[in-house]
Amino acid sequence: MNEMPQPAENKYKKFTHDLDEKLQAEIEAALGDMSLEDMLDVADKPKSNSSGELQELKSGTIVSIQDNDIFVEFGPKSMGICPRKQFDNPPTVGERLQFIVERYDAKEGLLLLSREGAVRKAAWESLQVGQVIEARCTGTNKGGLEMDVANHKAFMPAGQVDLRHIEDLAVYVGEKMPCEIIELDKNRGRIILSRKSTMEVEQTRLREKLLEELKEGDQRSAVITSIQQYGAFADIGGIDGLIHISDIAHHRLKNPSEVVKEGQQVTVKIIKIDRESDPPRIGLGMKQCMDDPYESKYSQMQPGDTVSGRVTKIVDFGAFVEIAPGIEGLLHISQLAEKRVNRVSQIVKVDEVITVKVLDIDAKTRRISLSLRAAKAKEAEEQLKPDDAAMRKLKAKFGSEHKLKGGIG
Repeated sequence: MNEMPQPAENKYKKFTHDLDEKLQAEIEAALGDMSLEDMLDVADKPKSNSSGELQELKSGTIVSIQDNDIFVEFGPKSMGICPRKQFDNPPTVGERLQFIVERYDAKEGLLLLSREGAVRKAAWESLQVGQVIEARCTGTNKGGLEMDVANHKAFMPAGQVDLRHIEDLAVYVGEKMPCEIIELDKNRGRIILSRKSTMEVEQTRLREKLLEELKEGDQRSAVITSIQQYGAFADIGGIDGLIHISDIAHHRLKNPSEVVKEGQQVTVKIIKIDRESDPPRIGLGMKQCMDDPYESKYSQMQPGDTVSGRVTKIVDFGAFVEIAPGIEGLLHISQLAEKRVNRVSQIVKVDEVITVKVLDIDAKTRRISLSLRAAKAKEAEEQLKPDDAAMRKLKAKFGSEHKLKGGIG
């Protein structure tokens, strides 16, 4: 007899049911040897009997029916909620019925109810490790989320709630979510759940689909997920790609954090896709989606122009000078001074503002050659021009007729 084919998601599932040491430590830190009944905060809740089942009966009025929940009023300040599936026939607003009080949710201020005679708990035999079920969050505690699985108490460690760290777990209270049973201990009354594992399966499916659709040259919206010295990682919809520091902005950066921050939404261009690597590598670019400052600045600048700029970096062979936002030129060591220079730092310092002369512009390679010594020579020449003009006037007035001494004539 042939075996049934495995579900498609099993092909991609990385989470195994043999709990790793880190996860087990997380669970034990929150629970230890306690059962869920011991762990959950039972202050201000109705008392249970010796078997742990709450037997208090209350009569209440149906005040609202919303999706799968029935809201019941027991008094001006006492409200409860009962799953719709507990009714064979849907009730009507205003109808008065009896309910069993299962527990009290202090955060929501609601009594959690069931119907007398309804099957309140699924058989343990129907639950198994690896099963994906729908669970409802009923509260929070120091270690994670209190959950309800077919009216069984369950626990979800904080690290298993999402793919990323969640600061405030209270946002999940009242929510229903698909979860995987990752530990089941009937003797200790423990059910441990993971929403993260189901999210990993879905993320893998979406990643495979996205990889099929991606093309080099595409532009996508992305969210910065982490920043490193060499660049920033960005999520383009289930897959992280790397924006190298040289592709973040048109100008030189010391660190990507000068331009981007975690959580920031940006527009990127797909530069490269390597589907052969595991995991696939995707190269992204931000500056490729921005206006290039070179195009406008090049048309305004000509060789021979004198400009001011800031020294951004010193290397053995010279210094880089930012002469416009996003545009740098190279000041070669031979162009620092008339005399021989052994060390660039003897003449210029990083962040120093200097005046340089543009020697050459290569639009194709985007290289600009600068000269400090030429700028200083030009400045000296400009300072001499007024004196030269005055001397020419003196010669025109006195030189030929008056035979002035001193060499003018």
